[in-house]
Amino acid sequence: MTAEASNDRLDDDDYPAYTMGRAAAMLGTTQGFLRAIGDARLITPLRSEGGHRRYSRYQLRIAARARELVDQGTSIEAACRIVALEDQLEEAQRINAEYRRAAETVDRRG
Repeated sequence: MTAEASNDRLDDDDYPAYTMGRAAAMLGTTQGFLRAIGDARLITPLRSEGGHRRYSRYQLRIAARARELVDQGTSIEAACRIVALEDQLEEAQRINAEYRRAAETVDRRG
C-alpha cells in the first residue's frame, strides 16, 4: 500500500482507525461505555484480524453524542435510541436536499 493510499484511508470517516483504548481515551470515557453502546447496537465496531474492536471517526462522533446525553442523566438505552433517531433524521434531510437539488436542475432545464 502506498503512503497516499494510507492517507486516503485516514481521511475516510468510516475507516476503523482507532482501537478501543484509544477511542475511549479520545472520548474521555471507559471501554465499558463503548461496549455498552455496542451491546445496544448504536455502533458496531469492526474487528481486527485478532478480534480487537476498531472504531471510525463517524462512530466516535456517534459515541460522543451518546456520552453527552448519558452525562446529562439519560439512560444508555434511551441515549442510544435518541442518537439513532437523530442520525436517521440527518440522513433523511440530506437525501431530501439531494432530491430538491435534482428537481431544481430538472426545472431549470425545463
